[in-house]
Amino acid sequence: MAIIDAHVHLYPPEVNRDPIAWAATAGEKQWAQLCTRRRRSGQAVQTFPSVDQLLRDLDAAGVTQAVLLGWYWENHATCVRQNDFYSECVRQHPDRLAAFAAVQPAAGLIARDEIQRAADHGFIGLGELSPHAQQISMTDPHWQQVLTLAAKLQLPVNLHVTDPLSRPYPGRVETPLDDFLALARDFPATQFILAHWGGGLAWSPDAVALPNVWFDTAASPLLYGADVWPRALSNRVLFGTDYPLILYPQQEAAPTVSRLLDEGKKAGASAATLGENAAHLLRL
Repeated sequence: MAIIDAHVHLYPPEVNRDPIAWAATAGEKQWAQLCTRRRRSGQAVQTFPSVDQLLRDLDAAGVTQAVLLGWYWENHATCVRQNDFYSECVRQHPDRLAAFAAVQPAAGLIARDEIQRAADHGFIGLGELSPHAQQISMTDPHWQQVLTLAAKLQLPVNLHVTDPLSRPYPGRVETPLDDFLALARDFPATQFILAHWGGGLAWSPDAVALPNVWFDTAASPLLYGADVWPRALSNRVLFGTDYPLILYPQQEAAPTVSRLLDEGKKAGASAATLGENAAHLLRL
């Protein structure tokens, strides 16, 4: 059975060398809050591995392929740089890696040009996006044009969703769940992947009834217990880790793919969740 991790992040070498200094220079304050913070113990919430380290971690877990997701960057230039980096990663490892494109919808026409460029270079989706964090209204014409273009190009859109009941943390952004239901209804031709179990929408009958809504399991252990897996009402679930987040800070000093995969298998995750859904939706 092919296993696919549908939610992975990597960053260019200049980011990995000094993430805090890079974020200050690039004007990516929100990313810095989320990705360079430390827990009360002093442990970093994530590391900044190379693509080679990712491949070693995929091999250790027996994962066939990973989908590289962009970030909900504040600036268009950062999106372009990440997309260039991902294009090179996929070029070097086409049998192991695929990529979603980063986009800042507020950039307007140049953002849509970047989406077309990414599609022409073989990118298979958009995201991880967060209009709430990127400070763009759900009714903004630029945002709606991005979703329309995504449907035209058959690019699923991965959206960051925060569970309204989750604990506070630095950089946390409120994402009203009704906004995602409205998007799915207003853009029925666009396929949406709601990250992090859709912030709880994976066990909402209203969300599950929408045929263009999918969910991923990214960061699951930081949000929910292992009993979350059988709670999902939908079979449209994609296995995803949110690598390189450290998902089990009490047991891990570095991120892994294998521990969450083992949790899912023990909880009865289906072959569809572990790989078949991603292969079908993303045409892998």
